[in-house]
Amino acid sequence: MPSTDPQYIIEAALLSAQRPVSVRDLRRLFDDRLSAKTVKEHLLSLQAFWAFRAMVLVELTDGWRFQTAVDAGPFLLRLSDEKPQRYTRAAMETLAIVAYRQPVTRGDIEELRGVTINPATLRQFEERGWIETVGYRESPGRPALLGTTKQFLNDLGLKSLADLPSLDAETLPDIFLSVGDPRDAVTDEELVPLQKEIDFEKHE
Repeated sequence: MPSTDPQYIIEAALLSAQRPVSVRDLRRLFDDRLSAKTVKEHLLSLQAFWAFRAMVLVELTDGWRFQTAVDAGPFLLRLSDEKPQRYTRAAMETLAIVAYRQPVTRGDIEELRGVTINPATLRQFEERGWIETVGYRESPGRPALLGTTKQFLNDLGLKSLADLPSLDAETLPDIFLSVGDPRDAVTDEELVPLQKEIDFEKHE
């Protein structure tokens, strides 16, 4: 394949990138001679080619990137000397509530879960850049409204919140089951398996 082939160049740029690359940035590879539509067509072609390989091409909120296929993750962990962080059941329930019900206050989360939230539970996700204050509710005390961030979407391989899996299933969506990082702090709650039934409706 000639090195001047646009798809070849786009593939090389994405494979070597350290962060998601937008269509706008990819057009710069060709001095904007390629339209956004043409670049997108090349991206979709590459995505189809890599669909069943060890690396997959995904579109995120900030652009496109290659990432390891999900089913290869458990095997790759065997090469690491560090054990991935396992979040507590309480932490995963809290993150799921913020993701699916945002914007929410701490009080909303406590009402849905039926227990008081450990401050460290929210802090660990704020420090990781997954949740942030997006506003304040016009009610007594003006409690902070929490929502997820672009970093949350990127780290979970999502383009938008619309890509979150359905909550129709009886268990916490699989997308929340492999988001640990050995560098994260552990909360002081007992570690338990992350897969947990969450029935938001019963709290309403």
